[in-house]
Amino acid sequence: MTTRSPADRRRGLLLGAALAGLSIALGACTTSGEVVTVGSVAPPDYRLRHPIAIQEANGSIDIFVGNSRGGLSASQRNDVAGLAQTWLREGTGAINADVPAGTPNARAAADTFREIRAMLTAAGVPPRGIIVRNYHPDDPRQLATIRLNYAKISAVAGPCGVWPEDLGPSANNPSYFENKPYYNFGCANQRNLAAMVATPSDLVQPRPETATYTARRVYAIDKYRQGQTTTTSYPETDKNKISNVGQ
Repeated sequence: MTTRSPADRRRGLLLGAALAGLSIALGACTTSGEVVTVGSVAPPDYRLRHPIAIQEANGSIDIFVGNSRGGLSASQRNDVAGLAQTWLREGTGAINADVPAGTPNARAAADTFREIRAMLTAAGVPPRGIIVRNYHPDDPRQLATIRLNYAKISAVAGPCGVWPEDLGPSANNPSYFENKPYYNFGCANQRNLAAMVATPSDLVQPRPETATYTARRVYAIDKYRQGQTTTTSYPETDKNKISNVGQ
């Protein structure tokens, strides 16, 4: 039987402790892949809690067609013309036209769609940019409409109305005692801003500079050369004042 010296036993203990520490460190780097949602770790800034995302969405209009009348009304012509202009400006795909078939108004819908196609083509939509699909409504009581839809870039935020914590003081709401805003705070503002923005890409990057208005620039430079003021004067500004108090 071989006996180990105290120095060998000490080296063995140190080696075992080192291996145990290494296994603990490697174990700490292992993740299970589970996502844990905790309300208290939400960012304090509402713009980070509810960011505005840029994605594709659908723009569509419905054209109601009666059983005995084919063609578009005056208001429907405006709707189709507006959709064509919007598609030319922000469309990212073809215009899908869902035309009813096998319905009481199928013949009138076919006549109406021919007028719609002519208006879209005249507005600048290429023929290959219009895809026609026939459909039959599931509910026979529902009036079959011609639906025009297309994909476009849209800004979205939310969903709103999420309350992971209590608003009042409780053990489940540590944010209350830390004077932090509740989770849903600012969500409606972000959602409304995303809905109102005309060009969603403006939220990501600035637009390039447009060409200068040459006529206005020449006029302002000419006035500057003559020693005159280049600002615009509004002589009727003071006429809409109700009171002269304080003047």
